[in-house]
Amino acid sequence: MLGLLTASLAKEDGLAKTPPLGWRSWNAFGPNVNQEMMELVMDAMVNRDREVDGVPTSLCDLGYCDVGLDDNWQTCANQSYHDAEGNPIVNAELFPSLESMVQHAHALNLTAGWYGNNCICEEDYTNEQKFYEGDVKALRQYGFDSWKIDGCGAQLDMQRYSDLIDATSDDSHGAVLVENCHWGSVEPFTPNATWCPWHFYRTSMDVFASYESVLRNLQTVVPYATAGLSHPGCWAYPDMLEVGSMQASKLYHTRLARTVGSRRSDPGLSLVEQQTHFSAWAIASSPLVLSFDVTDSSAVDAVWHIIANREVLEVNQAWAGHSGSPFWSSNRTVDTSLTWNCCEGYAGTKGDTQISSFQYWYKPVEEDGARTAVLLMNNGDAEVDFTLTFADIPGVTCTSCHVRDILLGTDLGVFDGAFVAEAVASHAAPFLVITPAEAQDVGGVAQRRNHARALSAA
Repeated sequence: MLGLLTASLAKEDGLAKTPPLGWRSWNAFGPNVNQEMMELVMDAMVNRDREVDGVPTSLCDLGYCDVGLDDNWQTCANQSYHDAEGNPIVNAELFPSLESMVQHAHALNLTAGWYGNNCICEEDYTNEQKFYEGDVKALRQYGFDSWKIDGCGAQLDMQRYSDLIDATSDDSHGAVLVENCHWGSVEPFTPNATWCPWHFYRTSMDVFASYESVLRNLQTVVPYATAGLSHPGCWAYPDMLEVGSMQASKLYHTRLARTVGSRRSDPGLSLVEQQTHFSAWAIASSPLVLSFDVTDSSAVDAVWHIIANREVLEVNQAWAGHSGSPFWSSNRTVDTSLTWNCCEGYAGTKGDTQISSFQYWYKPVEEDGARTAVLLMNNGDAEVDFTLTFADIPGVTCTSCHVRDILLGTDLGVFDGAFVAEAVASHAAPFLVITPAEAQDVGGVAQRRNHARALSAA
């Protein structure tokens, strides 16, 4: 039954069979974006100045090949960015030619993403058919490959958008990767559990550059994972990555600023917290969408070891029947209270703000317990030793198990019954892959690892 549900709960267009990887403009540039900046980002995504395992490698080589424009491409007049016929109006001073921008991406073997139901110019009356038709007509005219549909205006009918995209697909206009960014208010639970006319969907409000926000957003994917509603073609998504946020963000959502009347709190993430953030999104099978300024070489250098770890990316991209979820949480908690006065009532703002101080996540990487990823999260303020009992990990049947640390790229050895991770720092998270010891031999491990790297490179 679960297999039948998974097969029906997704668009059958071949997209998002694994969690999408890419980049979006909002956290890096906010409303201060233009065509020249976007094209410079595209150039940076294919730059091979850095290496992975001694091989010159670009972000796109790692899978981050979709480059998405976010808000503020539009001309806003009288709280509208559509003309009387329903066609979206582009700010030609900032974006002289969206079509040529998309062509620039395609020339670099990238895909290009657009943004709809905009928040900076928040329309509340545009739910007529002509506005949906105008948006999809423009999407096709400019040649975009992906589309983030936000939740600010009245154009909230995801099924209508999906039908129009499908109806306009032909030899020159293929399938479009769709992100449902309705903050958890439109989800596969409704109207029934076999409905998902998009490829990935937000389960939360916006993530901030704070560890508390990362934890809060991460928890919102758990109900979907445990219900089997995050899977190929329909992935649960707790928002873009804040990896690359070395200091407090200077940007904030203009809608929130108007409603709440104050800036959000973004204290920034340490490198340890950024690693844990990335690892958590990876083991939860979240789409991995970078959102920092990749044209800043020093910023890329600082986090390259995080975002270019092929073994972590392999865990994220694997599918063996479950998208990843916690299997043990401590009774001790940390407070992650956040204020979203503008948006109470959305699913992404609900839930307990008390998050477990210690939480163990798992995700099967291969079926039948052949390989299972485990993330041991220390969300507390003090250093701690973690004991991982193999029998507690769902799907793991070995008592004598081989443990590999995929952050260090180190085989830790074979352990009987349990493994102890010593002196785990505050907000750190050892990322392990557990394999039956009897399946391990030096040649076999190396062959499997090289095969995984070859798949990632492909």
